[in-house]
Amino acid sequence: MNITTQQTIQDTPLVIGDKTFANRFMLGTGKFKNKADVAASIEASGTEIVTVALRRIDIEHHEENILEYIPQGVTLLTNTSGARNAREAVRIARLAREAGCGNWVKIEVINDSKYLLPDNEETIKATEILVKEGFVVLPYVSPDLYVARALVKAGAATVMPLGSMIGTNKGIKTKELIQVLINEVDIPIVVDAGIGAPSHAAEAMEMGADAVLANTAVATAGNPAALAHAFSLAVKAGRLGYLSNLPHQKDIASASSPLTGFLYDS
Repeated sequence: MNITTQQTIQDTPLVIGDKTFANRFMLGTGKFKNKADVAASIEASGTEIVTVALRRIDIEHHEENILEYIPQGVTLLTNTSGARNAREAVRIARLAREAGCGNWVKIEVINDSKYLLPDNEETIKATEILVKEGFVVLPYVSPDLYVARALVKAGAATVMPLGSMIGTNKGIKTKELIQVLINEVDIPIVVDAGIGAPSHAAEAMEMGADAVLANTAVATAGNPAALAHAFSLAVKAGRLGYLSNLPHQKDIASASSPLTGFLYDS
């Protein structure tokens, strides 16, 4: 009897702000060799949320405008890349909305040129201001429970903790801290930064994360579209694994078949 996963496991769609999404993989658009690869990767992955830095948007709408390569129906998430404090992040978000990019914004406040770690305190300040102005705010932070709770209180739509440092492709090095957020925070947790392979994305989803965002790994791959598709599949597989109630790990071996009753037993 052929039983589909839809019949055996019930899932709910991802809800962020006032929108509902079927695909839990998000894609960034920085570092791609060309815009054709961006378009191909969006299509191959089926992503419904794409991040774009405001400085890469051509408000005059020339042919090379990145927005021309993002399909209709995909939610544009403008990020505040380049902001060094809350004031600059708020300014970038306002400019993006005035340029017609909508009111969805990923807050990135980074005042550290070596490690590119987010400034959590300034991120909270920017979130508080922008939520009051009607923005749907997805803040990128270092994983910290108290910061996450402050963002929830400020009205953030998600919390986006880093898996590891931006662009390192090292995977989830902050796993235990992210797990705390998954366990304790009631808004969607989107693992972002450092995700370098589909296995990393699956791991995040198996933990119970609500979504995963990747950029550098896809953009710098030999075949970006193929890897974007692989990431999307990994996110789905990890989500299915999580919903299946994965078995707990053990410290000793446990045979999958009985160790008694062999043919030569008398």
